[in-house]
Amino acid sequence: MAHQADPSRGTRASNALRPVSIERGVASYAEGSCLISFGATRVLCTASVEDGVPGWKRGRGEGWLTAEYAMLPRATKTRTNRERGQIGGRTQEIQRLIGRSVRAMLDDFAWGEYTLKVDCDVLQADGGTRTAAITGASVAVVDAFAWMVAEGKLKRSPVKRRVAGVSVGVITGEPRLDLEYVEDVVADVDMNVVMSSEGRFVEVQGTGENGTFDRAELDTLLALATKGLVELDVMQQRALGI
Repeated sequence: MAHQADPSRGTRASNALRPVSIERGVASYAEGSCLISFGATRVLCTASVEDGVPGWKRGRGEGWLTAEYAMLPRATKTRTNRERGQIGGRTQEIQRLIGRSVRAMLDDFAWGEYTLKVDCDVLQADGGTRTAAITGASVAVVDAFAWMVAEGKLKRSPVKRRVAGVSVGVITGEPRLDLEYVEDVVADVDMNVVMSSEGRFVEVQGTGENGTFDRAELDTLLALATKGLVELDVMQQRALGI
């Protein structure tokens, strides 16, 4: 079932999220999956359980969780080439962010030598692909660990909290939440914020794209992001039925 937020900018207030949709179980073969939309941005997130861990983790009785990110060639208005072999710096940076964020859902890796691989594939991009990916990946990870418990691989899920991400920025002096692409490219300040369901920050990435910002502006943007992240957490709970 999809869960919807409020209508979009045009009439969308500067402190409002785009319409958000979270649909679980969309990939039949994945242990956990989620199709998430932030407005026109759509990301397919899957979580796959594999036996074994990377070599540097072997013999510890611990698991591992990692993430990959990719954008389909026609996710954007003009076709982009697939990244084969050497992936680009932007892709590496985003998938590392996703990996750090979903690992923050756990306190430790004491679930035996299994690897959870999260794949976030952007079907359509209109700004906020990394934050949508994190929010959807969190749901897929919850379901993958629930599957492991149901299959008797684990006694309990190691998930301690959920995570969600959202963008904020300053456009012609106005702080705005959840930027679309046309806003993102002209933003004076651009920020991505990841927060846990416990209300603690996981990561804050902020840049003065066309200028600088002071402490008061930073505090305003963090407050705006927090508002959106609390709303996203409620949507995650509804999607998960908790």
